[in-house]
Amino acid sequence: MPNQEITSATASSEQSAGIIKPYYSPRLCNDDLAPTRHQNWSWYNIFSFWMSDVHSMGGYVVAASFFTLGLTSWQVLLCLLCGICIVQICANLVAKPSQQAGVPYAVICRQAFGVFGANIPAVIRGLIAFAWYGIQTYLAASALMLVLLKFFPSITPLTVPHWLGLSALGWICFGIMWVLQAMVFWHGMSAIKRFIDVAGPAVYVVMLMLAGWILYKTGLSNISFTLSTKTLTVGQQGWEMLTATALVVSYFSGPLLNFGDFSRYGKSMSEIRRGNRWGLPFNFLLFSIVTVVIVSGTQSLFGQMITDPIETVSRVGNSVAVALGLLTMIIATIGINIVANFVSPAFDFSNCSPQKISFRTGGMIAAVGSVLLTPWNLFQSPELIHYTLDVLGAFIGPLFGILLVDYYLIKRGQMDVDALFNATPSGRYWYRNGFNPKAIAALVPAVVIGLLISFTPSLHQVANFSWFIGALLSGGCYRFIARNDRVTSGEMGYLKTEAE
Repeated sequence: MPNQEITSATASSEQSAGIIKPYYSPRLCNDDLAPTRHQNWSWYNIFSFWMSDVHSMGGYVVAASFFTLGLTSWQVLLCLLCGICIVQICANLVAKPSQQAGVPYAVICRQAFGVFGANIPAVIRGLIAFAWYGIQTYLAASALMLVLLKFFPSITPLTVPHWLGLSALGWICFGIMWVLQAMVFWHGMSAIKRFIDVAGPAVYVVMLMLAGWILYKTGLSNISFTLSTKTLTVGQQGWEMLTATALVVSYFSGPLLNFGDFSRYGKSMSEIRRGNRWGLPFNFLLFSIVTVVIVSGTQSLFGQMITDPIETVSRVGNSVAVALGLLTMIIATIGINIVANFVSPAFDFSNCSPQKISFRTGGMIAAVGSVLLTPWNLFQSPELIHYTLDVLGAFIGPLFGILLVDYYLIKRGQMDVDALFNATPSGRYWYRNGFNPKAIAALVPAVVIGLLISFTPSLHQVANFSWFIGALLSGGCYRFIARNDRVTSGEMGYLKTEAE
């Protein structure tokens, strides 16, 4: 087991995070990428991870939007349940190889793409997180700005755009958020685990208090679980239900792909499955119900439907309540930003050059790059966001399909962990000069089709299903191309079984 096989080379160093064997290639290994010796995350830690993903400003808006599709409340809840159960099943599938080997997503990709070819999916996932990290930091900074203006209205002149499209106060707030996130990240995965254990539940407290306040102000009779006046035919209802289900999966596709970065620390697969069960179906549905109560209440309370949680909280009369609410929203955004957009590029960029880029360095590359990206300008241009993220997002489904087909159908759940760190032609995952041409051949057409769907106006409605299309195309293509590579039982030694 990863947390038991401590060689003499690493046993003397308590600060070393991974188990590095003498014959592991330095070109593929460092303490952060090597099999971890600390598999101590319980189901609650996994549950908190998903809470941080769900309990965010983005999650709030997404959950509320499903109730504006013109569907009845039971239809929306059914779609949410179906979509989140698909996410749960996929999360369990993605978690298993990383938990068994104790390595992050980027290293697991070496089994399918080759020891060097794994940099392709790693960099793609890292760039997606790179863009979102800046945007989420900007959103948190905007919430902090509201808090400061609430208590110090005299600083309003500082909100005038000053440099690179951002005001002086905007730069100050962005800098504070940037530093706070970096401080949590800099202290490593143990600090991140402690942070998300608190951040997720804290948001629930604020959300429930906000829902209670709205119910007190409006009364239960003014709360509706259908936020749209549209009337749909039976066929339109069926299509909207399929679309809503697909959008749930798409929303979680980013953190779902690199869930192995966190499942590697799980005590066992049973703990991870339990955490996924409570953190996804139960948590997401409860959060969605609380969200629609709040959004529905704003219609009768303020005369307009408000889907932005920051604006809703800012309209609460009590200044202290507003400050506490906004600060909690800030904590929630920091939580999702760290788990979804900081940890991922940290491992992904480290995988490109393990001896030069550590986990911390990889994360700081993303942090510094997020400033150079000027995310406030990106956020003000929805069309640019659409094109940038759609191009990168077209890779997520295909990468997911290849990863699972390779592990479960081609390798049949077997893994040679030592070979993941073998940079010689004799290595099992060397393939052709460190790249697996078959995986790349399956990836390219699936991505091209995904891009065509995203940028063809007549296929706009189909674009919501691009994750499923990409995953099925790449997975099916790879299964066919690599059909002769399917291992036989007992061909490779298995790292460990779940019972161990």
